[in-house]
Amino acid sequence: MTLRKLRNRASDKTRFTQIRDYTNSCRDYLAYAFEGLQAVIVSRNETHYRFYQYKQDGSYNITRPINSNIMIAADDFDAMLDMFAYALTHIREITAPDERECINRIVYTCQQAIGATLDALPAGQSNTARKVNGDLFERFIQLIIREIGIPVRSGTVRLPVVVDDVSLFNMSYQHDLIIEKDGKLSAIGSVKTSSKDRIDKVFIDKFLHDRLTDIDTPHFAVFPNDVQRAGREPNCGVSATFLPGHFKGYTIKLNPLDGVYYCDIRPNMMTDDILKDQIRTLDCLLVEDIWKFQ
Repeated sequence: MTLRKLRNRASDKTRFTQIRDYTNSCRDYLAYAFEGLQAVIVSRNETHYRFYQYKQDGSYNITRPINSNIMIAADDFDAMLDMFAYALTHIREITAPDERECINRIVYTCQQAIGATLDALPAGQSNTARKVNGDLFERFIQLIIREIGIPVRSGTVRLPVVVDDVSLFNMSYQHDLIIEKDGKLSAIGSVKTSSKDRIDKVFIDKFLHDRLTDIDTPHFAVFPNDVQRAGREPNCGVSATFLPGHFKGYTIKLNPLDGVYYCDIRPNMMTDDILKDQIRTLDCLLVEDIWKFQ
């Protein structure tokens, strides 16, 4: 498939309504990337990250950083996809590390394939590409959560403002993931492609919701990764977009979240005492934590 066809599909959100739409698109992109790139650039500071550079059909654009330890190779994709389908169907039974790792790798690979495809768009369309990429990731996570058997939707939550036991009016809040049980709100999720400029809002949303309702409602967040390209060709490297000081400050002084999940988790999230207590890989949400909200 040509890059132009890949771009046209990735730019059309109506083409992604089921999990297989994401996996089919990913398979086609991996096949294209196997032989259609101008170059693969190795990050100068974290060498497991790669940047794909397109040929003239992609205006010689360079993609976002791609973690080669997680991104699945074209030859391995179908076998990994079979394991992924099994894992979602038996999500509460899986224990093997490779099955759990497969969840993170498939989600990461499918999402990065879409993002990298959109990176081939002309510079003037970059804002549109970011919006489409974010909307598609949100929908992908929704579809996966539904696939494991948990009803979830996006939309608004109406919060009554009660004074002296009298409901005065309602406030409406828009959320990416709304999980309900027996008609009552049980958890709220935020799904973003990066925590950059967004993590503050997740903490504040939980704080305001709990203060307005006097109910401690779980709030969690899902991100594919938190790195961006730094420098110019041929000296491309990566820099982190995660702000550990902000995260720890909000966790300690405002309120902790009820889970933060990544496909591509950063090293300091696994070593820092506060971060590793709050941040885990995506499989932990689907296999363990999300069931606590039911």
